Amino acid sequence: MTTEKSCFDDTSSGQGVEDKATVSVVGDPESVHVSLGVSDSEKSLKLDKTGLPLVPQPSDDASDPLNFPQWLKIAVLLQVSFLALLGPLNQATVNPAFVPLAAHFHVSTIVASYQTTIAIAFAGIGSFIWVPLANTYGRRPVLLFTTLIAAASSLGSGEALTWSQLIATRVLNGLGTSSFFTLGAGMVSDCFFLHERGRAMGIFTVFLTNSAHIAPIPGGFLGQFISYRWCYYLPAILDFTMFVVMFFCLPETLYLRGSTPVVTDRPILRRMKLWGLRPKGKHLKASDFLRQFIMFKYPTVVLTALYYSVTFTLSSILPAVTSAILFRRLYLFDASSTGLALGVGTLIGSTLGELLGGIVVDRSMYLSRKGKNDGDIVPEVRLQGIWLGAILQPIGLLIWGFCIQYKTIYIGPTMGFGIMCFAIQIISTVLYSYNADSYRPQTPEIAQVLNFGRQTIGMTAGFWAIPLGDKIGYQWMAVTMSLVGIVTFLPVIFLMFHGKTVRDRMGAPTYNRSL
Repeated sequence: MTTEKSCFDDTSSGQGVEDKATVSVVGDPESVHVSLGVSDSEKSLKLDKTGLPLVPQPSDDASDPLNFPQWLKIAVLLQVSFLALLGPLNQATVNPAFVPLAAHFHVSTIVASYQTTIAIAFAGIGSFIWVPLANTYGRRPVLLFTTLIAAASSLGSGEALTWSQLIATRVLNGLGTSSFFTLGAGMVSDCFFLHERGRAMGIFTVFLTNSAHIAPIPGGFLGQFISYRWCYYLPAILDFTMFVVMFFCLPETLYLRGSTPVVTDRPILRRMKLWGLRPKGKHLKASDFLRQFIMFKYPTVVLTALYYSVTFTLSSILPAVTSAILFRRLYLFDASSTGLALGVGTLIGSTLGELLGGIVVDRSMYLSRKGKNDGDIVPEVRLQGIWLGAILQPIGLLIWGFCIQYKTIYIGPTMGFGIMCFAIQIISTVLYSYNADSYRPQTPEIAQVLNFGRQTIGMTAGFWAIPLGDKIGYQWMAVTMSLVGIVTFLPVIFLMFHGKTVRDRMGAPTYNRSL
């Protein structure tokens, strides 16, 4: 059988050309820690446009996602990024409308915020179901199925007649949207090389981070001028729209490295199948649902996840769950005004943070590789890009807390929002990229750890934020939370200098190494 030349050529995708060099792999062959040097036998390497070896090395299979043309990689990135945006959007659009929501169900505004808290909590739990399924049957069918769950449950929330019905649909919505955060990060890692991954992860995280900031803008207007129900209908419409787009445009990216290339003259269309792409010999086992907890034993993952979860809670979730109450109390803002104040400042901050964050982490990795004759690649280089975010995050939190306590004009806490979101975007980009570089085959499981930490710690904010601030003062709450953030940052500083030693001592995970 003959096969036509595929559009997935390395040269056509702009990834580089094939050249002769020698390579020796240090430690785990799936790790990014690769050194160039003299070896017993020469091996053909594919290089990027700067002459450095592509990491990881793509196969000769046209169906390998690393060989996708650049336009298709960007299309995948945009789709999974928009899907990541829809996760918090499903949960947070109703936040500015807590007052009419509470009035309809005859509960307090604080109790009304619990339906958001519950959705956030189950968004952290559900991924433990979806990741093993996606690693066996493919990312594409699982994402399509969970997007339908999200759409149906969000529609059900808008139609809920009782408080218990609303809570039940919010549980389902959290379970459905949980896959958006974890599988999306895995698909980004499936498609992009090391030198592209920081910027690609940055785009993914800016959508993820900004979602909770964009949501209050339409949510405020819908809650005030139409009905709080439309704060659920809008996400349902967007979920279903995204389902249709992905059904026709999102290819499968699950790929078993070392597998026999499939002879086909239509590799893109083959990757659009809903089934039949399960890696040969791969079967779902009960142990698959348990071994995903293995990533919790790796210090580099757990320590960065702790810092990320704390700072995300304080910089993104805290403003989201408190603004509807505080801005109404201090400034007599209605739902639409609250949505604009919260959304615009945080959106600007996150966008500026991404413009800086993704570029800096990729540039730092490039300069590190270029400056070493042995081509040594150490993921800890990524962590050096976190400093600006780590410094600005507590500053923004303090501005927010003191401005709320001393009742400055609304521009004050809004500036605090913006600075915190600028910082968390840099922090998110750096930590997602660092972990993907450290354990690339386990990227979905790592994203699951980050998501679980973010959702679990974040869900608590709605319970303690307002009572704590009212009791000790918002300025002292901000000081306390800033100190918590600084303490959880100390292990990240340790990893900057000793992360490689820690990873070498722990070894690499033994599962999914062929992905």
